[in-house]
Amino acid sequence: MSAQSKPEISANQAATADALPAVAVDRPPGDVVAGTLAADPAPDIVALLKKVEDEAAELRDAWLRSRAEIDNVRKQAVADVARAHKYGVERFAGELLAVKDSLESSLAAENVPLEALRGGVELTLKQLAAAFDKAQVTEIDAAGRKFDPHRHQAMAMVDSVEPANTVVQVFQKGYLLADRVLRPAMVAVAKSGESGAPQA
Repeated sequence: MSAQSKPEISANQAATADALPAVAVDRPPGDVVAGTLAADPAPDIVALLKKVEDEAAELRDAWLRSRAEIDNVRKQAVADVARAHKYGVERFAGELLAVKDSLESSLAAENVPLEALRGGVELTLKQLAAAFDKAQVTEIDAAGRKFDPHRHQAMAMVDSVEPANTVVQVFQKGYLLADRVLRPAMVAVAKSGESGAPQA
């Protein structure tokens, strides 16, 4: 048989070759074509960019909603403060209307005995005191107390047997609104030192 002639394979030999198990062939890394054995591990850039854009849009929408809500709260607070300034005395003013009505009724009455008129004024004063009480307006009790520059306004220094800096006379009552001085009491205060003793 010449070198150029090929050996013939019989049908039995071909069947035997097909029945044999496949043999793994080790190939060097350079022989493997990239991407033919496994999928590309890098993510799809277009899908990733779309996802990031969607998340950014959601965050921007949430931020805009929060900003609008904060702005609405701020506007509501400003409106509430304005209403409080405008109508803050509404309740107290309503209480004073009854006092005004009583005073007008007293003035409109004719030929009223003095005692009846006095009784009406006393009732009106009680109405006013009740209105003050509801509004937390209270008198400053100054007489006989130590002079307090935060609550008292000294109009005069007088000789007195009382200790120095003691309020000995009240010219005009003072009032508190809750714990704030609405009007200080105008008072006379005992002089300090030997001048406080009565003169012979």
